[in-house]
Amino acid sequence: MAGLGAQRAALRGALGPLEETVKKHMAAHGLLHMTQPFSLGARPLVAAKSTVVPSRAKSFVAVIGHGPMLEREEGASFTLKQLGATVRTLDLWDDPVELIGDEDDEQEIRPRALVFEALDRPDLAVAALRAIRKESYFDNVGALIVVTVGQIARIDPASGFDDFCLHPYVPEELYGRIRALEWRRSEFATEERHKVAGIVVDKGSHEVYVDGRPVALTAKEFALLSYLFERRGKVLSREHLLARVWGNRYEGGPRTVDIHVRRLRAKLGETLPLETLRGSGYKLRAPDSGDKNRSAGERTDRSDEGESHGESLEDSLEPKLAS
Repeated sequence: MAGLGAQRAALRGALGPLEETVKKHMAAHGLLHMTQPFSLGARPLVAAKSTVVPSRAKSFVAVIGHGPMLEREEGASFTLKQLGATVRTLDLWDDPVELIGDEDDEQEIRPRALVFEALDRPDLAVAALRAIRKESYFDNVGALIVVTVGQIARIDPASGFDDFCLHPYVPEELYGRIRALEWRRSEFATEERHKVAGIVVDKGSHEVYVDGRPVALTAKEFALLSYLFERRGKVLSREHLLARVWGNRYEGGPRTVDIHVRRLRAKLGETLPLETLRGSGYKLRAPDSGDKNRSAGERTDRSDEGESHGESLEDSLEPKLAS
């Protein structure tokens, strides 16, 4: 017990400054409401004055595990409640719909994270995650798998989980990992910075990051990406992009846009939710605008019109889960 206490104390000391840094950064971008009422203390954080509509601050952490063990004191549900989080629980075998409240849509209540207490059975958690992902209610919600030390090697990177945590819990570690999930899944837009999926564009410093990794872009690649981010959800023709990004005096043709789009896709990978609309141009996909919402007349792929037929066409881009 003394060793565990020392570990917790060390983690608290290490995570304290990190918590304040993350809190200031998220507040600067209007994301602080995502962390309420979840704190390192034994009671919820006091809500600060904000322009955020109160209903938007409503959220919960879903804990999925073996029914009889869900409410035990050493479990995730009890631990998170002690940290001030609202928790809903579900048995691994139950229907995920049971996590959805009757008034969730009306009150804009959404899950902030999915915690799967797999312990010694990570295979059961994988099956439960697949069932949950079939419900659109849980789209873009990060998933954390909890295992014992002996099961770490059994976690398949392709299983769909964003991160893992060890049991027995260190509360600060569980807290920190859920906060990290929220950051990776969050999106925001300010005058200086945009975050879409795992891509952060900083116009002030002319820097681009993908999942925290800096990516070098040319001046025109950066200008094109910034313009697409600023007009997310809008269909932009090649002629429009050419005029806005390259200027009216540029004598090149629309093919220039295709070449730069191809370079952006090569550098940013599938994290970039950019669609090619045949006969129309390009569109940076807005949130919740998946394939099922597109009209039948919109043929979308990731090819660039006019490219060599020797290059294979890729499937429509879907957001990549942060690993």
